Amino acid sequence: MTAIADRPSARRSEPAAAEPGPVAAVRRATERARGHLLGLQDPAGWWKGELATNVTMDAEDLLLREFLGIRQAAESWAAARWIRSQQREDGTWGTFHGGPPELSTTVEAYVALKLCGDAPDAPHMKLAADWIIANGGVERTRVFTRIWLALFGLWDWERLPVMPPELVYLPPQVPLNIYDWACWARQTVVPLTVVSHFRPSRPLPFGIDELRTGAGDPPLSPALSTAGFFQWADKLLHRYERLRFKPMRKAALKRAVEWIVARQEADGCWGGIQPPWVYSIMALHLMGYQLDHPVIRAGLDGLEDFLVWEETPEGPVRRLEACQSPVWDTALALVALTDAGVPGDDPAIVRAADWLLNEEITVRGDWAVRRPDLAPGGWAFEFQNDGYPDTDDTAEVVIALHRASRRGAARDEDAEPVEPARLAALDGAIERGVQWMAGMQCKDGGWGAFDADNTRYLINKLPFCDFGAVIDPPSADVTAHIVEAMAIRGRAHDPRALRGVRWLLDHQEKDGSWFGRWGANHVYGTGAVVPALVEAGVAKDHPAIRRAAAWLIEHQNADGGWGEDLRSYVDPSWIGRGESTASQTAWALLALLAAQEPGDHPRARAVREAADRGVAYLAETQRADGTWDEELFTGTGFPGDFYINYHLYRLVFPLTALGRYLADRLVESP
Repeated sequence: MTAIADRPSARRSEPAAAEPGPVAAVRRATERARGHLLGLQDPAGWWKGELATNVTMDAEDLLLREFLGIRQAAESWAAARWIRSQQREDGTWGTFHGGPPELSTTVEAYVALKLCGDAPDAPHMKLAADWIIANGGVERTRVFTRIWLALFGLWDWERLPVMPPELVYLPPQVPLNIYDWACWARQTVVPLTVVSHFRPSRPLPFGIDELRTGAGDPPLSPALSTAGFFQWADKLLHRYERLRFKPMRKAALKRAVEWIVARQEADGCWGGIQPPWVYSIMALHLMGYQLDHPVIRAGLDGLEDFLVWEETPEGPVRRLEACQSPVWDTALALVALTDAGVPGDDPAIVRAADWLLNEEITVRGDWAVRRPDLAPGGWAFEFQNDGYPDTDDTAEVVIALHRASRRGAARDEDAEPVEPARLAALDGAIERGVQWMAGMQCKDGGWGAFDADNTRYLINKLPFCDFGAVIDPPSADVTAHIVEAMAIRGRAHDPRALRGVRWLLDHQEKDGSWFGRWGANHVYGTGAVVPALVEAGVAKDHPAIRRAAAWLIEHQNADGGWGEDLRSYVDPSWIGRGESTASQTAWALLALLAAQEPGDHPRARAVREAADRGVAYLAETQRADGTWDEELFTGTGFPGDFYINYHLYRLVFPLTALGRYLADRLVESP
């Protein structure tokens, strides 16, 4: 990799005269971050940071391999070391760093460690078991945890909700059909209907009586309530399951298997995410697919590419990524670099853009069920996920490719377009992306991530649905990214963009913030929406922009940064509160820099001073290698249930914020 000091972008951004101290410090921080990010680029053009979640991924991976009869000692010990390393002093495991204990996560970790040979009377196991009993035992774990236990005879299938394979026959117009589920839930539910049919039980050489309280099932909800109706319906389904003759069952199983196999991706995954992947492998195996069958073999081989191995003083550890984010990371990195002064014709930008161009999805997926006349043209999150492009990735890729279509840096108004042939390729892909994501707009004017109008809230009342988001309604962060992308491409007055702006204004919280579906939380939502509204032409003195800026200033920490604990998804007292992180500080800065009004009146000064303190925090906390430490999770999978630490967030977002701060402050300087 060329040294950053020798790059034309670095030479171009050097000031002509001495700069004030704070600006000079920010420039040095920007150059260090830019150099570090450039050094992480793969020769093929992409970036990918590790995507960390929680130990249920590792516990369930071990249980899958035990179920299939392929678990090996070395991988078990390495996974067990990782699981033990994540146990807290109280004996529990949580769903995010620094978060509260979580019962189901702790139970799954305990069972996995016992599978690997940890004795139940070992101090760390006894501590976990005591906490589990004190908090309701296995009887109060989520449905998915009890399914894993049932697979090994540790829970009774009769005490689990029924998901019949006949579900695949419901047409899209009928409530509760599989396309009413969010794509990630849909891909999980279909194979689980197959698993539920077989009710397999492969007993382990141990039990878990030490985790049982003996409590019965919770009481049913009132019969006249929606939840009560579905609970009584589940009782009828249990009776149906006990019938020896089910006229449609054989055909339903066959259709479910065909549906599953048709959605396997080129790298062997399903949806690029762990839940449908492991359940699809189990379902096909139960249907007679042997381990050497090409579909199963590809699925298992693909899982190996999601494993992260690391050497530690205690020995090697092994952890499984729930999914991977190369398209998302590459688009964010390209935006960050161009904001930091790297021109669109820089070799690193060219390689990244070429790789993104090759990742364009040109085939139809499940999204076409609701949008049959819409031409494909989006991007997905992962390396191989052609069946499930998403509007959020597509919006960021559109912005990134737009940057790559100019010779100059992001804020260079005199930048010339690249050579005609390359410009045509970029513009063609961008145009297809814009048309696809615009066509995915929901009826109310907002956008969900993967499907249009995936808003059947009735599904949330099913007994099966006690964990994670199972539908994909519009969200402020996704809608904002799409509005911003359309505005950057000169489509701010497109009726669909205008409806998106209206949706965002209508969904501002009373306190002035916006809810963040895919990032933590109101800081993320506000950091996405304000730049989008301003880019789309909303005046900086608009009441919505002023209220958002005031909310951010009010929630700035004493150290100058911003943070929001993930508990804000379930406890409103945490909204806007938490330990400062680099990524969340950057999100707040992106909003404040977009909201900065001209002049020296009190409101403008307050925004400017908050931004100055924010970038000072970033400059002061930057590591010598140009990045930032960030153990806290700031990404969201399922609000309230599943969270993510994107290892690249701590670099790309601060670099974006620093670059935009420099551009704004230098424009303001005489």
